[in-house]
Order: sequence, then structure tokens, then C-alpha cells
Amino acid sequence: MSKDSLVKGTIILALAALIARVLGAVQRIPLVHLLDDSGMASYSIAYNIYMMLLVVATAGIPSALSKLVSERTALGQCGEADRIYRAAVLFALATGTVMTALVYAAAPFYAERMANDPDAALSIRALAPALLMFPLIAVMRGYFQGRQRMTPNGLSQIVEQVIRLLAAIGLAYLFIEIGWGHTWAVAGASFGGVAGGVGAFLVMAYFSMRLRREDRRNGEVGNRIPTPPARYLDLYARMFRLSVPIVLFSLAVPMINAIDSTITIGLLESRMTYAAAKDALGILGGRAQSLAGIPIILAIALSQSTVPVISSAHAQNDRATVASQASKALYIAVLTGLPVVAAICAAARSINVFMFGDDKGTGIIILLTASAIFQIVMQTSGAVLMGVGKMRPLIANVAAGLVVKLAASYILAPLMGIYGIIAATALCFIVMTILNLAALRRQVRFTILGRKWPGFLVSALIAYASGFGVERLTHQVVQLFGERFNHLIGAMAAGIAVFGLYVAFLGLTRVVSADDIARLPAPLQNMLRRGRKPSAAGDGK
Repeated sequence: MSKDSLVKGTIILALAALIARVLGAVQRIPLVHLLDDSGMASYSIAYNIYMMLLVVATAGIPSALSKLVSERTALGQCGEADRIYRAAVLFALATGTVMTALVYAAAPFYAERMANDPDAALSIRALAPALLMFPLIAVMRGYFQGRQRMTPNGLSQIVEQVIRLLAAIGLAYLFIEIGWGHTWAVAGASFGGVAGGVGAFLVMAYFSMRLRREDRRNGEVGNRIPTPPARYLDLYARMFRLSVPIVLFSLAVPMINAIDSTITIGLLESRMTYAAAKDALGILGGRAQSLAGIPIILAIALSQSTVPVISSAHAQNDRATVASQASKALYIAVLTGLPVVAAICAAARSINVFMFGDDKGTGIIILLTASAIFQIVMQTSGAVLMGVGKMRPLIANVAAGLVVKLAASYILAPLMGIYGIIAATALCFIVMTILNLAALRRQVRFTILGRKWPGFLVSALIAYASGFGVERLTHQVVQLFGERFNHLIGAMAAGIAVFGLYVAFLGLTRVVSADDIARLPAPLQNMLRRGRKPSAAGDGK
């Protein structure tokens, strides 16, 4: 296994995350039909609280581990990197045991008293055993990330999602067929996360053995003398100093989703019935969140790839590389994230009907997806701040964003219903994005698009408007097949229009130059060069 560059590592993680995200969205299609929107509300409550606790149990130590391992490896201290990894493994085992017990015991109280959905208790308990494995899996992924080897992480994500999908759908269908009812069916769907965890662990264990053999051949195996307890305490202290702000940063999105799962039903009951409020939460969690998560895939991959690369350069005081990598990460995130947002928003109705059988919640999908562009910049800028060791601003930024989210939800939900919940999420991302960029500007001289922002925004708006028009026109004209396949054609036509015109106008408006194209992965280079052909003669660059 060879080390992966920022771009190569990002492509690996982005493709893996895209496949995993698509499989996760595909999983929702049969689950919505098996469980209906009410059942998806219970599923979302369990899944979102699980994801939040999983971040608490895993995000900080693996991210800190990635940073420490990459720094020690860059400095040639392989034995020290090994000892840090062993300490993290012990922590993961202890954390997994404690978290599983707490989640299992607290599930009924949270479901009944806080989320106003007693049916979610069994689903939360069904997911609890996954917390035994995922802290260890996350530590293993963090170690590979620190060694700048992204392939095992990507493959484990795909295997996890494939097994999760098969187990979730299979168990939900089985429990309904044998007459156990929707509550058990939702729990069966939740248990798919445990099955996926088993698959992911087996993949990571296999690659760990391969890496160990490679290190032995290269003479890079660290000192195997048992580490004294005091030494472990010192390692934990160092990791915790890094991990607490990383946990808070990583908690931002899971916390927002968990807040929505916890307060939505209670806030909406003043405007509608309990059943309608639960259905609205089901649409938000079962449909909108799965689609809105697609545009941020590259940003997440960039975040995972950027931290070890920038950390390594920062450890060697290579400020030029830090600035270059920060600019590249932000540039790629914005340039590639916005067209995905525009395509999903333009084709939201067709995607909704094709995937879930009706157009309920299309507006929810559009608004939540539109807010993802701020999440993309927030995620990437936060990763750069982690890479340069500026963790403290992340604590304040996430805290400020969550305060805005809570306050805005309680103010806007009574006035705007479920759209108030989504507007509060958008405000939260906007606040965190602005604060992150301001903090980063004080540390790194980065650029994203500079004076090209007007042309970039015009390109995106024209692409979106054209895609929206194509979707509407296709809906009126294409009536050759069944309703769902007609909408599939509409969604595909809108997506092609958005991406095609976006690439073309980036070239026509000279937003993307030859130097800019050279900063991108090869597939994007080819696409954008084709888009720039009409203006190449007069480019002069």
C-alpha cells in the first residue's frame, strides 16, 4: 500500500463516500415503503441520536490520532506513532463498552420524555451494540488516515453500507411478514447498522495485518516494549487536548440532526396534530437529510484528507504548502459542491417522486439541500483549522452555531412550521462558516476564487435555472412510461442540464483558467477543458 496525496486520497474517500451515501439513500426507498413516514420518524430519531453519540465516542480520538500519527511519521518517529495507536485502541474498547451500556439503559427515557416518540426506544436499543465496534473501527481508520492511506477506509465504508442496506431491508421486511409489527420492523432496520459494523471491522482488520507486514519488511515497526501506565496517561492527555475541540467540531452536523429529532414533534404540535408532526419529521429525516447529505461528500473527503497533509506540512513549518493545500481544499470544495446542490434542488420533485413514490416534502428537500453549500465551506475550513492546530476557535464557532440553531428553531418553528426548523439549520451553517473563515484568515493566507466570484455565481444560477426549467418541461412532455420512470427521466435531464451548463459557463465567463484546471483531479480537468473550448482562443492564458 502506498501513501496517497491530497487529491488522490480525496478522490478515494469521495468515491467511497459517494457510493456509501448513494447506498444509504437507496436504502431509504424500500424503508419508506415498508415503514411509512411515521416509521421513518422513529428510525431517524434512533439513527440521529446514535450518530451523535458515535461522534462523541469516536470522532475526537481518531482525528487526534490522525494528526499525531501524521506528525510523528513525518518526523521519522514511527515507534512513537505506534505507541499512540495502541493507546487509542485501548481507549476505543473502553469507550465502546461504556457507550453501549448507557445508550441501552437510557433509550426509553430519551424516546418517551425528550423525543415524544415511545416507539423509538426499541430502535435505539437495536443500534446500541454498534457502539461496541465503531470506536475501534474509527481508531483504525484514523491510524490509516494518519499514515495517508485512504483505500482501506474507503473500502470499509462501502462494505459497511452494503451489509447495512441488506440487513436493514431484510430484517424490516421479515418482521413485518411474520407479524411483529412496525415497531419491531423499525428496530430491525436499525440493527442493520450493527451488521454493517461487523463487515467494516473485518475489512479494517485485514488491511491492518497487511500494513503490519509491510512495516516489518520496511523496518518501520515501532518498539514493542510494553508501555507503562504513566506513559499511556501522558498519551491520553495529549490526545484529549486535541480531541475535545475536534469532537465539538465533528458534532456540529449530528448535533443539528439530533436537535431536529428531539424538538421537532413538540414544536410542531402547536400547529398540527401529533401524527402530522411525526410525519413531517419522517420526511425531514427519511428523505431530506439523505439527499441533502450528498453534496457534502467531497467536503467530508477533503476534511479527512486535508488534516494529515496540512498537519505534516505545519509540523515542518512549511507555510507555503499549508497555504497552498488550504486554498486547494476550499477551491475544490466550492467548485464541485455547488453544482451538486443546484442539480438536486432543480430536480428535487422528480427525485422525490422517483425514490419515494410521491412529492411530499419537496420544498423541505430543496431548502435543506440549499443550505448544504454553507456546510461544505464550514466542513472544509474547519478541517484546515484542525490541520494548523487552531482548535480553540472551533469550540467557539460550533457553540455559537448551535446556539443560533436552538434559538432560531424555537422562534421560527411556531411561525413557519417545519420550514422554520430548516431555516434555523441554514442560519446555523452560515454563522459557523463566517466564523471559521474569519479564524482561518488570521492564520493562513488562502484564496478560493478571488475576483471570480461574480462569474462563478452567475454560472451556478444559470445552470440551476436551466435545470429547473428542463425538469418542468420534461414533466409536461414525457408521458411515455409509468409515473416514477417519467420522473427519473426528468431528474436525469435536469442533472445533465445543470452540470453541462455549469461547466460551459465556467469556461465562458473565464472563472476557471488553465492554472485553476491544473489544481483539480484529472476527470474534472478533462470536463472543464471541454467547457473552456469556446473561450480558449481569447483566453490569453
